[in-house]
Amino acid sequence: MTDPAIEMNKLTKQFGDVTAIDGIDLTVERGEIFGFLGPNGAGKSTTINVLLDFVKPTDGTASMLGLNVSNDRKELHRRIGVVPENYGLYDRLSGRRHVKLAIELKDADDDPDELLDRVGLSTDDANRPAGEYSTGMGQRLALAMALVGSPELLILDEPTSGLDPNGARELRELIRDENERGATVFFSSHILEQVEAVSDRVGIMNHGQVVAIDTIDQLRQQLDTGAQVTLDVNSEPDQELDELPNVRDVTVADGVVQGTCLEPAAKLQFIDRVREVTTVTDVQIEESSLEDLFASYTDDETSNGRGKRVAPGGVA
Repeated sequence: MTDPAIEMNKLTKQFGDVTAIDGIDLTVERGEIFGFLGPNGAGKSTTINVLLDFVKPTDGTASMLGLNVSNDRKELHRRIGVVPENYGLYDRLSGRRHVKLAIELKDADDDPDELLDRVGLSTDDANRPAGEYSTGMGQRLALAMALVGSPELLILDEPTSGLDPNGARELRELIRDENERGATVFFSSHILEQVEAVSDRVGIMNHGQVVAIDTIDQLRQQLDTGAQVTLDVNSEPDQELDELPNVRDVTVADGVVQGTCLEPAAKLQFIDRVREVTTVTDVQIEESSLEDLFASYTDDETSNGRGKRVAPGGVA
């Protein structure tokens, strides 16, 4: 059996009286794109810093690729690629020289110009000193360095920081390409659309705990938020429409029929039921957003009053 890409068992980190990580159990399987979410202060960056052995845990264990993050740090850093949130660049060194240094440190044989081109830095950009780079260019350079050696695992902490919309789209494409190559991708972001666009699963952290882990579709179903189906009709039906299973909150007013469908099959059943009794001229379907899910799992009532809500099968 292949070891998980990342595994944490009862992982805890305290800074004095403050508990930054509170007994996390989390497994990221190989080949996944895993999005790591949480409000400011939730403990995401501390968790990543423990994985990278920048800080030592107070209790519990963490491993990556089957190796202990502290005992096997040198081997791990050869096999993973990292874009930390607060990366540092040498102002006087060119972008190309940065990548060459990363290649030398990993004893890899990558072409620095090919890597720089992959992240959208031109030949002119590669020759410029990093001190002249914009925030977005610096982020691209850090990503090029992380790709050295075709890492088995990419850890990206806020990778879209400083990128414009085109840069963010290119990053998503690069993440998919790396994943198709075989790399596992673990990334944190506060831009929820970026996470939703590429992640196989997401983990939501709040107050030092992992409060949910699953696919976004499964999280929607568990929270019972459903999808809002809005139908424009020629005439308002005079028959009851709320007897369908998994459809609730049906309203009819001003030539519009609306209903909340709790599972995918219910959407088509609801639309067909309305079509039986009137003419439908337009259909709009609005899924609950990742923002809705995020708010549901990180509000004060959830975290303080009800404790953890962890999706079945999501935690080791």
